[in-house]
Amino acid sequence: MNPIHHGTALFDIAVALTTQGIALTDLTPAAFLHYAWECRRQGLVLGARGAGSRFPGHLAWQVLHTMDHFPSHGPATLKAALLNGRLTVEELVDRYKIRNPEVRHLLVAYLERRKPELDYSTLDNLSRHLASNFWATIEQLAPSQPDLRIDGELYQRWRERVAVRVDGKGRRDFDPILRAVRAFYADLQAWAAAEPEQWAIWVAPCPVSDAEVRGYGLRKRRVKERMDDRTRQRQPLLNTLLEHLENRYGHLRDLLAQAAEAASGQIVTLEGRTYRRLWSRVDERRVRLGGRANVRVLDLKSGKYINVTHAEDAAFWEWAIVEVLRHSGVRIEEALELTHLSIRQYQRPNGEVIALLVVAPSKSDRERVIPMSAELFAVVAAIVRRHNAGGQTIPLLPRYDPKERQSSPPMPFLFQRKIGTKHEVMSDTTVVNMLKRHCAELAEQHPGFRATSFTPHDFRRLLATALVNSGLPIHIGAALLGHLNLQTTRGYVAVFNEDVVRHYQGFLDRRRQARPAEEYRPVTEPEWSGFEEHFDERKVELGGCARPYGAPCQHEHSCLRCPMLTINPEMLPRLDEIEDDLQARRSRAAHEGWLGEVEGLDLTLTFLQQKREQTQRLTHIAPVNLGMPSIRPGGSS
Repeated sequence: MNPIHHGTALFDIAVALTTQGIALTDLTPAAFLHYAWECRRQGLVLGARGAGSRFPGHLAWQVLHTMDHFPSHGPATLKAALLNGRLTVEELVDRYKIRNPEVRHLLVAYLERRKPELDYSTLDNLSRHLASNFWATIEQLAPSQPDLRIDGELYQRWRERVAVRVDGKGRRDFDPILRAVRAFYADLQAWAAAEPEQWAIWVAPCPVSDAEVRGYGLRKRRVKERMDDRTRQRQPLLNTLLEHLENRYGHLRDLLAQAAEAASGQIVTLEGRTYRRLWSRVDERRVRLGGRANVRVLDLKSGKYINVTHAEDAAFWEWAIVEVLRHSGVRIEEALELTHLSIRQYQRPNGEVIALLVVAPSKSDRERVIPMSAELFAVVAAIVRRHNAGGQTIPLLPRYDPKERQSSPPMPFLFQRKIGTKHEVMSDTTVVNMLKRHCAELAEQHPGFRATSFTPHDFRRLLATALVNSGLPIHIGAALLGHLNLQTTRGYVAVFNEDVVRHYQGFLDRRRQARPAEEYRPVTEPEWSGFEEHFDERKVELGGCARPYGAPCQHEHSCLRCPMLTINPEMLPRLDEIEDDLQARRSRAAHEGWLGEVEGLDLTLTFLQQKREQTQRLTHIAPVNLGMPSIRPGGSS
């Protein structure tokens, strides 16, 4: 630890002993955790004094652990001690205070049975769906419900309750809840056949119907439509965000280089902006104790003080994480788990060396290798150079996974930063908040960002769309993205209108090249005249005939009975007159006993009613005037 931080650590220890009225020998890890939590709860920053701690205790814990006052087998940092570990299955269920002990025991047994096949985050979500969203809600609606036999009325009330969140908005994860409940009932029925003594008593009809599950496909398509629209909205804004991050990092990098050489009070001008170099007593003390002074400046235009050392470091990592995400398409947790060991190389038979990036198993639980492009390799190399500056090596750190609730072994993670006196691996929450902050800054000058923000996963979708729309085979894209199913990759791809037109035109060109050349000879005058006359012959009283070009009328002009007839909405009053005439003719035929005529008129009236209903539906759709083709004899379109 740098000597400059010794005073802060001693101050924290003294305050902890004083506030709790204990001696140093009685200061246990639990007692110090209580002190740290109380300071955080009350918003106190005692002992921080430039140490960079988020709240008191980090430096003191490190000192106490190093001097073996705290057990050596315990957590080495205060952050590690504060992290929540994995809960047992019973603890997962007991979070929701289920009153029926038998149902509680059933849910615990069911989750224990499913636990070996699930990762912790999935198990956590399943326990929430079944224990909280399903049964705890059932007990709120019907406290005396004894078993899983849910009647229709109670199920509808539960469904209405769960479909809405506490804030009154619709619940987006409603489908996973329904599928979890249905799988719960199905598993009990299947297991009861093999182990009736444990599961048969709980077998009951599933309240979630087949129709509700079948509708999941339609709702999933609606979700894809929203995701495609989200991708299309962000694609034109991507370059603006990248330029903003790159310019910000470049400006702070140049400012740090110039201001570091400036004397106290000296003016530094960069890109039309003026700064004054500041030098404090803390900086002098850092240098006197063998440390490095932070470069601080005053922006003379805005009047803001800037710690350029910290700002440049933050700007670099913000630029680097976005560049890695957009060039590799990895998930955010995969990017943060990249280590120095992830960088490999492969030599082809022709001697060419290809840089590879090994992505550790994540969501699909399968390792994959990504060939690095020149842009991605340049970013990764910049990260390694930053860690190795001054002959240093990348520190070995554990990374805590908030979803799996466990820490990894110490590894040389690429995305780690020095915060105060310690190194920490970046978290996904840090990246999400960073993107929100910069999008909000851009919204002041770019209207497109006022209702739009980026998330780490947006870069994955944008890369997938760019790869497939550029002609990369979709199975190759699936391998690069780590998808086990091609349908998953298709779900990531948002096809743009211009891409559809371009690919269709290319398809037509390839088809034309494969056909005989004489099929594309110039149109003669008689052929063009016959083509135009065909459209005139299709005009009838009630509308237009849709029979193909060159085809004669096969229904002897019985238009009302012909499926090719398209009624003009303006002729609906004329259709009413024809119906009145047909009704009068039918009455006369019935009176005279002409049963064959009655049967024919009834059939015509049936077709007439169908035509009327079809035309009335089409009246709600705005007509589109396609015009006539621009082909002329001897010419082309």
